[in-house]
Amino acid sequence: MPLTDLDDQDYPAYTTGRAADLLGVQQAFLRSLDAADVLVPHRSEGGHRRYSRRQLGLAQRFRILFDDGHPLASAAVIVRLEDEVAVLRARLNED
Repeated sequence: MPLTDLDDQDYPAYTTGRAADLLGVQQAFLRSLDAADVLVPHRSEGGHRRYSRRQLGLAQRFRILFDDGHPLASAAVIVRLEDEVAVLRARLNED
């Protein structure tokens, strides 16, 4: 079965408003992640932000850390370290 755009985790299907609704956050939250370069959305031809499902998952991870009281800088470090650990675990499991 061929992969459709909606099956693709990286397809930028969600506008900022829809992404914010799905995450239960304000649009400003997503804009702040973009401004900090921790979640850079795709841009439409008109320059509007578009988010993929993978990016929504990342935004959700940041939201959980913010809800736990972490500021943006520490949340970014935590997410980066979690991702590095996941890569290392995957490598270990390959062997």
